[in-house]
Amino acid sequence: MERSLRKKYFGNAAFYRMALAVAIPIMIQNGITQFVGLLDNIMVGRVGTEEMTGVSISNTLIFVFNLAIFGAVSGAGIFGAQFFGSGDHQGVRYAFRFKLLICILITALGIGIFLLFGDSLIMLYLKGEGTPQQIQASLGFAREYLHIMLIGLVPFFLTQCYSGTLRECGQTVVPMVAGIVSVLINLCLNALLIFGYLGLPRLGSAGAAIATVAARFVEAGIVIFWTHTHKDRQPFIRGAYRSLHIPRKLLAAITKKSLPLLVNEALWAGGMALLSQCYSLHGYDVVSANNICSTISNVFNVAFLAMGNAIGIIVGQLLGANKLEEAKDTDRKLITFSVLICFVIGGAMALTCNLFPRIYNTTPQIRTLASRLILVMALCMPINSLANACYFTLRSGGKTLITFIFDSFYVCLVTVPLAFCLSRFTEISIVPLFLLCQLVDIGKCVVGLTMIHKGVWIQNIVKEQ
Repeated sequence: MERSLRKKYFGNAAFYRMALAVAIPIMIQNGITQFVGLLDNIMVGRVGTEEMTGVSISNTLIFVFNLAIFGAVSGAGIFGAQFFGSGDHQGVRYAFRFKLLICILITALGIGIFLLFGDSLIMLYLKGEGTPQQIQASLGFAREYLHIMLIGLVPFFLTQCYSGTLRECGQTVVPMVAGIVSVLINLCLNALLIFGYLGLPRLGSAGAAIATVAARFVEAGIVIFWTHTHKDRQPFIRGAYRSLHIPRKLLAAITKKSLPLLVNEALWAGGMALLSQCYSLHGYDVVSANNICSTISNVFNVAFLAMGNAIGIIVGQLLGANKLEEAKDTDRKLITFSVLICFVIGGAMALTCNLFPRIYNTTPQIRTLASRLILVMALCMPINSLANACYFTLRSGGKTLITFIFDSFYVCLVTVPLAFCLSRFTEISIVPLFLLCQLVDIGKCVVGLTMIHKGVWIQNIVKEQ
């Protein structure tokens, strides 16, 4: 019995080498990105609480756009991974074209919304207790940061299109290298422009935005240059721009899978933004503390996020190759591996929850509150890992409507209403509120595991294309 359970849920050494070969480059790239984001946040936080708060609010809004782009490319990415698994490079090329077209539309829409309604969106997060001077200062810093960051939306979506397709084709190292170079440039420019070293002007939060935009152009340049100079290794790029043609039947199929993912990611990110807004009603200090917590959590969360991406790529390729039973077995073992990793990483995060807030130039009250929020996130990391693994499993088989219901539908109908009611109609303090909003994801895990066990996700969606 014990041996059969071990064989069912755990792989051999070769299995974990295969899984980590996909996950580790993604983990390194995302880890360095998030670590530099942490240093960026700390540098801005050293300037002052108002600047840190303004940058935090703008990044919350940009996060919605980023996830909309992620959702848009993910739908085509399902086809890309399965086309590559079946050896169809023309299919990969069509999926790549779809990514470019949908991202251009989303970027134009996003820039328009931020330019027209940016101030109104920012003010939603400045409704809690705080002096008029603090609120006006944070609004000014947020507006300035947001307008500069709009320039970087174009290289961001290009990077997602190219890097995502490269990963679907088994090339994870080049996006990782591009990410590493990008974050190093970001880090160096942050130090120079935020604090005005080497005779450069001291720009504060505006300097952080300029550094991020410059780094995004470099990252996009690297992946685009490498892809176009290695056409023999990436055949999908040959003739990719010769036309924008996508067969009507395939266009309809990709659109059918992509729209639920696009709406899902946008609604989920919007749900997270609404959660932050509910938390902000507990006071100006909560905005800053939540910013510190989110930045630290993002560094630790790269493990289960990378494992989720690995599940989507590995299982998607197996489904595309019509190895359905192997895909089912591999998925079960990868989910187990992801959750176990997060018990370890969550423990490390809990042990260090008091250290990171001390780095920030802010009040003792904000530091203490941030430590408590970080501890909550650490304890809930295995839950988040399981929910994330379930999401990528369902998505790998093209069940995008189910993932929509499972992910953003759950957040918008359960988590956000819970936070809204508790923050407005009860006297509950911020830490118990934050904990309850994390624990409700247990229900999402139950739903996800039930659907995975039923096998509704096991299908080859490119076989008939």
